Amino acid sequence: MAWQEFVKDKKNKVDVQKYSRFLSDNIILLHDSLANFAYLHSGYEHFKISDPKPRDIHKASVRDRLLHHAIYRQLYPFFDRTFIADSYSCRNSKGTHKAINRFKSMAQKVSKNNTKTCWVLKCDIRKFFANIDHDILKCILAKYIPDQNIIWLLNRVIDSFEVAPNKGLPLGNLTSQLFVNIYMNEFDQFVKHNLKQKYYIRYADDFVFMSDNKQELINITPKVKDYLGKKLTLEIHPHKISLSTLASGVDYLGYINFPKHRILRTKTKRRILRLVNNKNLPSYFGVLKHCNSYILKQEVENIVGLFD
Repeated sequence: MAWQEFVKDKKNKVDVQKYSRFLSDNIILLHDSLANFAYLHSGYEHFKISDPKPRDIHKASVRDRLLHHAIYRQLYPFFDRTFIADSYSCRNSKGTHKAINRFKSMAQKVSKNNTKTCWVLKCDIRKFFANIDHDILKCILAKYIPDQNIIWLLNRVIDSFEVAPNKGLPLGNLTSQLFVNIYMNEFDQFVKHNLKQKYYIRYADDFVFMSDNKQELINITPKVKDYLGKKLTLEIHPHKISLSTLASGVDYLGYINFPKHRILRTKTKRRILRLVNNKNLPSYFGVLKHCNSYILKQEVENIVGLFD
C-alpha cells in the first residue's frame, strides 16, 4: 500500500523505474534491514528550486523515500489528532486557502464585524527547517511513542541529515513535514494553554495572533520569543515580525488582507503577469479566485490571448 501511494505520479521517474524493476527483492531487503536493526539511511541528492524564494532541496533515495512514506502513513493519523485546529500546513483538509478564510473569520470576530480595531501580530521563524534541534525533536517523539523499535527507526531518519551538528531537517522528506508540525505543536499548545490566545493561526513557521487590545499583543511578544528560543531553539526573524491593524493591510500567506477584502501581493502579481501562459493559466486563476482580482484577471486573459 505504501508503494502504491508513493509511486503515484512518479512512474516516469528514472530512479523509481529502476527500483521498481526488482521491487519484490528491494522491499524484502528493506524489510530485512529493518527487522535486523541494520537499516542505514542513504545520502541525499541536493538541488535548488525557486518557489518563488530560492530553497535548498535534499532528495533521498527511492528506498528511503518509500520508507518515509510508510512511516508517515502510520504516524500521521495519530499525531494529527493531537494538533490544534488552527494549524494548517501539511494536513489533510487544511492548507493555505483554509487558513486565509479562517484569518478572515477570526478578524471579523475580533473586530466585532469591523466595529473595533483588529490588531495583528505576525511572526516568521528564521531558517525554520535548518534550526530544528534533533535532540528536542527526539524527546518530543518519545513522549508520544513508547515503542523503542519505532523510536530507533525515527532516530535513524532524523540523524540522516544535518546542516549543523545535531540541527536541521531536509525540505525534501515527507517525514520532515510531519516532524516540524510535531515540533511546533509544542508551541501551539503553549499559545493555547499558557498564553491563553484564542485568535491564533499557524501555517508552518508563519503565524499570527489577533486581538482588539494592542497592549496584549505587545505583552505576549517577549514570551513568544522566550519560549521559541529556550524550548525549541528557534528564533523569530527580526525583519519578519510586525504589529499592525487589519485596516492598514496585513500581508499573510500570499495575500494582503483587509477588513472586507483581500488582494494579491504586488510581487506575486508581477510574477503572474511575467510568467503566465496557457499551460499554467488554470493554476494562476486558482490563486486569483481567493482575492479581489477582477482587473488582474483581465490583464492575465489579455496576455494569454497573445499566445492564441
